[in-house]
Amino acid sequence: MNKKLAFLVVLLLPVTIISFFFKKETNFNLEEQNKENKQNVAEKTVTVNLDQYNETLDLEDYVIGVVAGEMPALFEEEALKAQAIASRTYAINYLKSNSSISGTINNQVYATQEEMKNKWKENYDKYYNKIKNAVEATKGQIMYYNNEPIKAYYYSMSNGYTESSLNVFNEQNDYLNIIESPFDKDNSYEQVFQKEVFCQKLDISCEFIELTNIKKDKSNRIETISINNKNFTGIEVRQKLSLRSTDFTIIEDNNIVKITTKGYGHGVGMSQHGANNMAKQGYKYEEILKYYYQNIEIDEL
Repeated sequence: MNKKLAFLVVLLLPVTIISFFFKKETNFNLEEQNKENKQNVAEKTVTVNLDQYNETLDLEDYVIGVVAGEMPALFEEEALKAQAIASRTYAINYLKSNSSISGTINNQVYATQEEMKNKWKENYDKYYNKIKNAVEATKGQIMYYNNEPIKAYYYSMSNGYTESSLNVFNEQNDYLNIIESPFDKDNSYEQVFQKEVFCQKLDISCEFIELTNIKKDKSNRIETISINNKNFTGIEVRQKLSLRSTDFTIIEDNNIVKITTKGYGHGVGMSQHGANNMAKQGYKYEEILKYYYQNIEIDEL
């Protein structure tokens, strides 16, 4: 080997090694351990705000707690895997611009070991291991759109369609649009109010109940509605009456107001019950995620 060729090999070798260990560039704000050992991929940790104090957790342990807190352990394994990736992705995206994440519905519900034991009792070992296996099977995997971690919103059950992130969160995300979701079954629910209570919650006159100017979006959810000549958004009515969704119908019957909703949750992103029914039909977690989040890629951190 001549001297010029040997020099070229030595010059290129460090670049090759660096490229091998850093496959994908990311910008998420996570702590890195073992920084002194450049040969190892750093372990990732998450600071979770629990009961007004911060606790630093291993990322995968955190995801186990979130899957346990957000999805029934009885669900199919492929649905649990999809939830694990959605939860991990949500955290990675959120921690790009925040130093810690809430363990409540403000971000993602995180179940502690004690809470899992209280909830599952004699089935604790069975359910914990089931969820742990789903998390380990997807370790380090998150969803990307244009090489950036996505906002992986999810909810309990659709009304037959997903909802646009623009309509709910006023965010334009090309991977979170209205699509048909035929996998949710038995998604209707009825709530009954005394007429007076209904009127008090909406702060309207109560001589009669009149619905006008009802505007729905392409997902059949109510965007705006007038009730007794007072204007509301569908989201406002849902919040004031604690409804399951913004796909609702209102019927007055004497002094009773019956409200039937379809779906459960904001409707943006993955339907958890839809994911479970897809899994029952043989869909794998990658297929479930790519159905609810359009044109995304699944890759490791």
